[in-house]
Amino acid sequence: MAQQVKIFTGNASHDLGEQIAAAYGMPLGDLSIQRFADAELGPSFNESVRGCAVFLIQSTNPPAENLMELALMVDAAKRASAYKVNIVMPYMGYARQDRKDKPRVSIGAKVVANMIQSVGADRLMTCDLHAGQIQGFFDIPVDHLDGAAVTVPYIKSLNLDNLLFASPDVGGVVRTRAYAKRFGAEIVVCDKMRLRANEIASMQVIGDVAGHNVVLVDDIVDTAGTICKAADLLMERGAKSVRAVITHPVLSGPAHDRIRNSALEELIVTDTIPLREENKKIKVVSVAALFAQAMHNVVSHESISSLFI
Repeated sequence: MAQQVKIFTGNASHDLGEQIAAAYGMPLGDLSIQRFADAELGPSFNESVRGCAVFLIQSTNPPAENLMELALMVDAAKRASAYKVNIVMPYMGYARQDRKDKPRVSIGAKVVANMIQSVGADRLMTCDLHAGQIQGFFDIPVDHLDGAAVTVPYIKSLNLDNLLFASPDVGGVVRTRAYAKRFGAEIVVCDKMRLRANEIASMQVIGDVAGHNVVLVDDIVDTAGTICKAADLLMERGAKSVRAVITHPVLSGPAHDRIRNSALEELIVTDTIPLREENKKIKVVSVAALFAQAMHNVVSHESISSLFI
């Protein structure tokens, strides 16, 4: 007998949660999240989840309370006798803290993994982790979906000639090459040197971009300093046009103004994180159908390897 499925969403991903539920073919479940006077959170399910396969949708972008809210939702579901509690985390916060790059620092991604598992989650479904190896931080199944499944069709619809893909830094070469392979295109690399986090000292382009329509590829755009500097530099080197395709639009601080004032023709993002403000240069493509299909396959015990990276 198939398990009954129920889908709930936290505050950080409410709009996307509604779209995923609609694409799955069912309404969102009834969940209340009380906020106490001292800002503590108290989620409660207003319907039975006993024996159900529960999906909890929540990206854990800042503020950090989004992660705490998710942990409390998992705990509430487990204590309400849910059969399985599956986390759908379109964007995993702290994923950039995936290693010790200097002495005496935390590994934030591992802390998040431990936290999720400690409250009893049975499965994690996410998209475009900053580093694929983060899956190894978990001892539960991790479904690592590929954002290119929704962004590649949009790029193809633009019918760009002389297409060339660019990595905004050396660390993104593997991701960019995988993207370019879908188009049979070549890649170039923007090599940057940082003085400190979110501050670039210098950048140079490795490869010829003259006369090409260039698409920058990355997983996260935060302050947009790197992507905008890369776009400006590519245009200086003779590119015909520059676009960027990014999965997770964190877009902190001056990011929107930088994008508006940059040489970028267009910034293509997904809705793993909701945009905080309107921006005519930003095109949003939805991952709702991608996650809904993965959820269907998990429930029916079918393979979802075609949705992986």
